[in-house]
Amino acid sequence: MRKVIAAAAFFASTIVAANAQANEFSAQISAFFESNIKPKLTDPVVVEAIKRQNGEHGGLVDSDIESMDQTWRAEAKAGGGSLIDKVMTNELSAFLKQIKAAHPDAVTEVFIMDNRGLNVGQSDVTSDYNQGDESKWQKTYAVGPSAIFIDDVEFDESTESFQSQVSGTIVDPATGEAIGAITVGLNVENLL
Repeated sequence: MRKVIAAAAFFASTIVAANAQANEFSAQISAFFESNIKPKLTDPVVVEAIKRQNGEHGGLVDSDIESMDQTWRAEAKAGGGSLIDKVMTNELSAFLKQIKAAHPDAVTEVFIMDNRGLNVGQSDVTSDYNQGDESKWQKTYAVGPSAIFIDDVEFDESTESFQSQVSGTIVDPATGEAIGAITVGLNVENLL
């Protein structure tokens, strides 16, 4: 038990230092993303779902996005609803749940956003629908086709583990143009 407590204290102090500077697990996170996630991003299930939603959402204005985000938040708080059900039961979400299931010790969540930052598919319900106002979208899709962003390591109380998110731009393999973004939550303790 002392070893576990000592290890947790050491790991916690390492995390504090990592948050103060750069994410010291970036190499492991990048390697995992490049070998286990990136190859799946050209799958037709991914590309078609994003392109379809980009077309459906092309005419949205800021107030529409805000309204959808408020609906999502209320549904998440209530434990479900039509908008959440639409996303969670689509083919892309089933595909992302398979990715998570293939890496149960490492992957804590996976979600894909469209060209507006709105959820297209996900393995688990996110707290909000609009990711377009967050770094995970702004530092990937908004930057361009080859962008990858690794966020700080934080302690997640719900899973009692140290996690980081890695996000990347998703491109249309036919054109090379950015069409959306992906975020993958990773348990960094299991990447060591």
